[in-house]
Amino acid sequence: MGKIILFMGPSSSGKNIIKRRLIKENKFALKEMIMSTTRPMRTGEVEGRDYYFKTEEEMLELEEQGKIIEKRKYDTVYGPWYYFTTSSNIDLENYNYIGDNTLEGLDKFVKFYGIENIISLLIKVDDGIRLQRALDREKREENPKYQELCRRFLADSIDYSEENINKRPITSIINNNSSLDNTMEEVEKVLKLNL
Repeated sequence: MGKIILFMGPSSSGKNIIKRRLIKENKFALKEMIMSTTRPMRTGEVEGRDYYFKTEEEMLELEEQGKIIEKRKYDTVYGPWYYFTTSSNIDLENYNYIGDNTLEGLDKFVKFYGIENIISLLIKVDDGIRLQRALDREKREENPKYQELCRRFLADSIDYSEENINKRPITSIINNNSSLDNTMEEVEKVLKLNL
């Protein structure tokens, strides 16, 4: 039986960079779980690589079919944006998967697949570093959405409070304040112990 590796952390914590590097290096033969979203595609994003970009109507159809494991709604300054994961492309009988999600999403994955099949890694970053990373990323956008950046930064402070973290079965908490190489070493140690 395979396992699902879930990375969690606030925006700009580095979880996507870590996930992509693990997939590229292929040391653990992981298949990527691609989430879906109703938000607009950002500059440089690719359909099916970063997300599956869906309309709200498509999302509701998948939900009616019982294919959504977890979903969440963000009330942004541009209207509601949904992020969700479907079970359609997950074959735990034959593969290990890697993806990212939220603390609440972790709860739903544990309920759906069982705690024994989940490896959860929380990526933490100093707020100042995280805010600078978010600002640098947003500046590269054709139409930067600074209000949304600020809303998300503040919401993440609540979502990833110590109280919310302590309620969850986190396999490991990894700090990403220094070099990516150091962070990758820590992540790989956890995976070697748990896969």
